[in-house]
Amino acid sequence: MDRKIILASKSKVRKEILNKNGLNCEVQPSNVDEDIIKESLEKQKASPEEVSKSLAELKANKVSQKFTDEFVIGADSVIDLKGKVISKPTDRDQAYKILKSLNGKTHYLISSVCISKGGNMIWNFTDKASLTMKSMTEKEMKEYLSKISDEALYAYNVYQIEGLGRSLFSKIEGNENTIMGLPVEKIKDYLKNYNE
Repeated sequence: MDRKIILASKSKVRKEILNKNGLNCEVQPSNVDEDIIKESLEKQKASPEEVSKSLAELKANKVSQKFTDEFVIGADSVIDLKGKVISKPTDRDQAYKILKSLNGKTHYLISSVCISKGGNMIWNFTDKASLTMKSMTEKEMKEYLSKISDEALYAYNVYQIEGLGRSLFSKIEGNENTIMGLPVEKIKDYLKNYNE
């Protein structure tokens, strides 16, 4: 794939997924204030899927206004627990509370991707995976969190599925790349079939 692609995200994992799939990209973070947007969307009773889609589109469009001739990929993942968006933790106490709320339950991980060109969305896709967390004791949860670096904890929403996080789950249903934040097969299909 010789097309130049811009990734509107500073996620190392998303960049790796694209590179592994032969899509070379330049990273240009959108620096969108996700918390303010999430708050606003939640006030409007937006579903977790709508939150994820809106953020992916916003990120892609913002960066695409600067790089008008390139394909810009924006992506966003949210945890959906019974219709409620669980946001990234801001500290370790919050991380523990999030882990406790997911403990022993099934939640969905929703990953949305948007491709923009010339400042506008030209394609988007959303996928969902179902994850069931084992029932853990308070001690087990605290032990798990003590093994996770700050960078991994804040970037991957409490668990890092490609790392230690896998051990938290009794059942995982869904595409691995979706769970890691980028349903790359759909991106490849779209770009392969794209005609100017």
